[in-house]
Amino acid sequence: MPTAVTEPPARMEPPRKRWTRSESAALAESGVLDCQRLELIEGELIDKMGKKRPHVNSSRLLDIWLGGVFGARLVIPESPIDVSPEDNPTNEPEPDQIVLKRDFSHFTDENPRPVDLQLVVEVADSTLGFDLKTKAGLYARAGIVEYWVLDVAGRRMIVHRDPQDGRYVSVAAYGSEESVAPLAAPGSSLRIGDAFPG
Repeated sequence: MPTAVTEPPARMEPPRKRWTRSESAALAESGVLDCQRLELIEGELIDKMGKKRPHVNSSRLLDIWLGGVFGARLVIPESPIDVSPEDNPTNEPEPDQIVLKRDFSHFTDENPRPVDLQLVVEVADSTLGFDLKTKAGLYARAGIVEYWVLDVAGRRMIVHRDPQDGRYVSVAAYGSEESVAPLAAPGSSLRIGDAFPG
């Protein structure tokens, strides 16, 4: 059985700078950020840092599984999304995976909005506390119906559902021997251990 998560781990602070969404877009267009992967969260540019091999491998395994369940044209890795209107001016997160409700070709000029998303996934190694607190709050305020955090070190999946009043009412951790199905595909269960190589 999954266990309830009542206390997230201590927050780990990544390197940051202060920016608005429009300023960060202008900076990206200028080419100054070509050598650095940044994500705008709560008005700060978050260094996405180099990904370690366990993160890369687990992300790829999730891509394959999600693509098999939803189809490759609905599963997009590392793509920016919109959040709630009040948060959009200072936020443009890039989750490790998103699952769209309609083909990615519908999004030619704008980011997918929360209403366009079936599932958002983050793969966490060094950013677990940040993903469970800051990003979970951002996604809950946006009304994203389901948010998964794959805890690489803990070999578990933390599933967030039922966003209400800026937080997820249901948060449960599934261990490596347990399985979970997305709300949008209740007949397809992921055995959590299958998201970890070896």
